[in-house]
Amino acid sequence: MAIARNNRGFAVGKYGIELQHTMAGWVKEVDGGHATAEVVTEKIGSDHLAKKHLGTLKYEEVTFKAGAGMSAQVYEWIKTGFNQTSHSRGREDGAILFADYDQVETSRLTWTAGIITEFGMPALDASSKDAALMTVKFRPETTRKTFTAGAKVTFPSDSAKQKKWLPSNFRIRIDGCEQGCMKVNKIEALTIKQKITENAIGEQRDYEVEASSVEVPNLVITLAESHADEFYRWHEMFVIKGQNGEDQEKGGTLEYLTPDLATVLFTLHFSHLGVFKVSPDKVEAGGEPIRRVKVEMYCEDIQFDFSGAAIYGGR
Repeated sequence: MAIARNNRGFAVGKYGIELQHTMAGWVKEVDGGHATAEVVTEKIGSDHLAKKHLGTLKYEEVTFKAGAGMSAQVYEWIKTGFNQTSHSRGREDGAILFADYDQVETSRLTWTAGIITEFGMPALDASSKDAALMTVKFRPETTRKTFTAGAKVTFPSDSAKQKKWLPSNFRIRIDGCEQGCMKVNKIEALTIKQKITENAIGEQRDYEVEASSVEVPNLVITLAESHADEFYRWHEMFVIKGQNGEDQEKGGTLEYLTPDLATVLFTLHFSHLGVFKVSPDKVEAGGEPIRRVKVEMYCEDIQFDFSGAAIYGGR
């Protein structure tokens, strides 16, 4: 594809996401998506020179970070991307828009059939004042970079009203441990990963990509030891006494809230949680006076949902 670019230089001030030709919102960071080829080195010949040529064409994964306030279509893509009962697994065509500080588009990276390979939610801390961002990584079948003539990037009228999302605003519930969950002050970051298989397309150099197995992380929380009785009893029965069948596993939810705690932005639904370790959290001399414990649980499945996060294009 021929690339036409402006003669003048420009600075990228903003990154936008477009899905199915519809603007989906601004994102904080973007990386990857380049077309690259494997360099194949042949055996050294009689001239003692190693011959080289290009082999398989590859397209790098694309990574972006975003907060609350994207379109519903973005969150729906994430939701279906890790649904192991879905055959489509959330394929999306779209583009990354590169714009200057006046929101004038300078270039775009267009992709086809993107499948999400990694989705990460940030670590949560009741004392944090920083903005929260989710991380999305996806594998496109193809990408193409083009330079544009300077069109203004337009979004729906309410797209500028980004909802504030802080790592300190959350609510967790685990079946049978409701009282202890009320005293959870930290939750480690959660990253779900999905493996991809590649299938060559006849004589073409591009590849079809298919989603395969999903890797689900452990759920690790920290709470005051004085309120950890439910977790200690579960650990005693599940780990020490060996009563750890599926009927003793638990379900739960993690809700990400607005600063006023009135609206649920995102929800993670946990299935088949099993505790495997309860240990005192490391405390330095002269540190926090409240003794805390860390509870570590395996999880077989995590489902993402959204309700109050999308500010336009709602369900």
